[in-house]
Amino acid sequence: MPPTASTSRLLRGLVLACHPLPTVAVTAFATAYAAAVGLPGGRVVLVAVAVLLGQLSIGWCNDWVDAPRDVAAGRLDKPAATGQVPPRLLAVVAVGALVACAGASLALGLLAAGAHALTVLGGWSYDLWLKPTPASFVPYAVAFGALPAFVTLAAAPPHLPEAGVMAGGALLGLAAHFTNTVGDTEADAATGVRGLPQRLGAAVSLRVSAVLVVLAAVSLLTAARGAGAVALGVLVAGALLGFAGVVLGGDLSARGRLAFRLTLGAVALVIVGFLLSA
Repeated sequence: MPPTASTSRLLRGLVLACHPLPTVAVTAFATAYAAAVGLPGGRVVLVAVAVLLGQLSIGWCNDWVDAPRDVAAGRLDKPAATGQVPPRLLAVVAVGALVACAGASLALGLLAAGAHALTVLGGWSYDLWLKPTPASFVPYAVAFGALPAFVTLAAAPPHLPEAGVMAGGALLGLAAHFTNTVGDTEADAATGVRGLPQRLGAAVSLRVSAVLVVLAAVSLLTAARGAGAVALGVLVAGALLGFAGVVLGGDLSARGRLAFRLTLGAVALVIVGFLLSA
């Protein structure tokens, strides 16, 4: 029996409310990293399921918590603000995904589950408490720093990745936090979000994100000493693109927009180099 129009609308709203782009991106990265470090196929699938459920819970929690602010600001891009998805339903599916995530993570072992808990609970702490505060950056550093450890602790035997890998993940997470705000200045102002990037301003955040990408590339290079020439070359290229973003950033003119694109390109190169060097 085909779904009704109202059911289809609700499902579309749930997809939009989960923040699909970062959800897919983080899940794809963790899955690719799990394959790159040699986890068996079944464990790669479990990593993918656990990370997907964790990211779904974080995204739905975010839109549930933000619903009153989004309604007050008239956000037409938010399903909870337009009535497409009831906020109470977002709370239910967020908690349900969190519980299912815990089960999938535990199937990979207690150590792996503990590391993934840092990632997922970091996202929840951002949604529930830290998003409008100067400490908004902390969950990003913790969550993305712990994500590579979740993958390697799911191996047999479990082990931590090199410190440079965890530091590189944390720095990339921080860069994502500062980069995300550049295109959301008006929306954040309308909803009263005053995290650290918003307090610094979009122009400064752009330059900070570029600096963080360069530092991430350098950190990963220190951990990839035995990697192949291609991986090292990609990481170096990412560092150089990020440095160009640092030089050109600092305003929101055409030059600043170029710096934004260069920084995004640097992030992509650093992530590819990260995976190639695993």
